[in-house]
Amino acid sequence: MEDWKQRTNILIGDEGVERLAKAHVLVVGLGGVGAYAAEQLARAGIGEMTIVDSDTVSVTNKNRQLLALDSTLGRLKTEVMAERIRDINPDIKLHVLTQYLKDQSIIDLMSQKFDFVVDAIDTMAPKVFLLYYAVQNHQNIVSCMGAGGKFDPTKIEICDMSKSYNCRLAFYIRKRLHRLGIREGITVVFSPEKVADDAFIVEDEQQQNKIATVGTISYMPAVFGCFCASHVINQLLKTQNRASF
Repeated sequence: MEDWKQRTNILIGDEGVERLAKAHVLVVGLGGVGAYAAEQLARAGIGEMTIVDSDTVSVTNKNRQLLALDSTLGRLKTEVMAERIRDINPDIKLHVLTQYLKDQSIIDLMSQKFDFVVDAIDTMAPKVFLLYYAVQNHQNIVSCMGAGGKFDPTKIEICDMSKSYNCRLAFYIRKRLHRLGIREGITVVFSPEKVADDAFIVEDEQQQNKIATVGTISYMPAVFGCFCASHVINQLLKTQNRASF
C-alpha cells in the first residue's frame, strides 16, 4: 500500500481502498463544483478518472474555483486539473477531454461504461442531455444543482431530483427531463435555501430569457463538490456493509 493512502486505509480497510482503486469515475465540468469533486475523488484513491471541460481559467473564477490562481489565468482547466490530479496520484489512469459537450459527443461519452458520473455542468442544454443519456445508459450519476446565491452549507441535501425543491435550476431541469419522459432516478446535490432578490445582476433586460450573473460565496461551490464526491465514494463502498456508510 502506498503511504499516502494510509489514513484512508485505516478508515475503509484494504478492501475499500481496492474498490476505489478499481473504479472509473467521469467528472464533467471543472468549475467551482467539479474541480473540488475531482480532487476529493483523486485524494480518496480513485484509480481511473475521465475529466471534461472546454473552458480556460479567468480572473472572475478566483473567488470560488479551486483551479483559479494568478499563475493559472488563461490556461485550460483540464490541463491545470490534470496536473493537480497527477501530482496527488502519479499512478492514476487519467483521461483528459478538452471539449464542449453537446449532441453526438454526449451520446458517445455516455455510451461508455463508468462506475460513476459526476455532472458539474453549468449550462442548461448539455446538462439536461447528459442526464438524459446517463439514465438511458444506466449510468450511476450524481448531478450538482445551483450553488449560486446560497450561503448556508448546512442546508445542502442529497436526494432524488424528484424530491428537490426551492432550487430554480432543479425546477427547470425537472421540467425538461419530464418532457423527455424522465421523472426520477437521478441523484442531485442541492440546497433549498432561498436566493435573495438582490443576489444576482441582470445583464441583458432585452432578451426573452434574461441573462443574469448570480453572486457566489467562496465556500459553497466547494462544499457542493465535496458532497458530490462523498456520494460517489459512499456508493462505491456501499456493498462493504460498513456501519459508517
